[in-house]
Amino acid sequence: MECALDNLTVRYQVRGKGRPLLMLHGWGLDHRHMRSEMEPVFEGRTGWQRLYIDLPGCGQTASRPSIRNQDDILDVVLAFVDKVIAGRRFAVAGMSAGGLLARGVACRRGPEVDGLLLTVPLAIAEDARRDRPDAVTLVEDAALLAELDEENAQLLAGAVVQSRALLEALRRHYNPASEAADQEWLSRIRQDPARYGFSFDVDAPDSPFPAPTLILLGRQDSSVGYRDQWRFVENYNRGTVAILDRAGHLLAVDQQALFRTLVSEWLDRVEEYAGS
Repeated sequence: MECALDNLTVRYQVRGKGRPLLMLHGWGLDHRHMRSEMEPVFEGRTGWQRLYIDLPGCGQTASRPSIRNQDDILDVVLAFVDKVIAGRRFAVAGMSAGGLLARGVACRRGPEVDGLLLTVPLAIAEDARRDRPDAVTLVEDAALLAELDEENAQLLAGAVVQSRALLEALRRHYNPASEAADQEWLSRIRQDPARYGFSFDVDAPDSPFPAPTLILLGRQDSSVGYRDQWRFVENYNRGTVAILDRAGHLLAVDQQALFRTLVSEWLDRVEEYAGS
């Protein structure tokens, strides 16, 4: 589907009917990884309209020179909300840099938001300032690696958990999305912390966010880490925070069953909150 904004057409997919849940994918990817990770949670669950968007420069949404930084990307997301969700209350889920954007949405539109899901959320834009654990492989699968050619074996070489599920996710969702993105345009933003982060402190709101929140962090996440996120935990009065062992930056794949269980419980809390 298409959402025509003033200077950009945002492509997105819709699944289900009911309360809107806006899905914000990771940096340089597209909606596919969010859809593959989130849709199994909704098997047998009704009452939710899932909105999977392609952010600027990703998937089928074009980049624009006028979109210069994370603030501008947030403006695109908010314009999408105003047009597609059209005044309805909604929930937001974001992964990695999408988790930064999700906090931006909550900061700007808090009274309209019934719930927030942050999976391995980006906390600090500048890589050198992040407090991250060293990369490690906890679960090796020598038999699986022996079956693969060098290219596919390399995909799993630095994984926290080497598994067929991770290999399939990389092949079908992550790598094709990365190859399709406008990486040259994205890198100009990504390489400048002043542009990759917001111009305002998204983690210093005027008041705590009142709706049910779930923050999922990987104990072995060497990309965004898990320690820096603790500085904004108190911003969420209804927040559950889980640091999952045996999980890196691709937490939803490394700990698939636990991810689905925790997200399902969060959806229960959002439904309860919205109903009250």
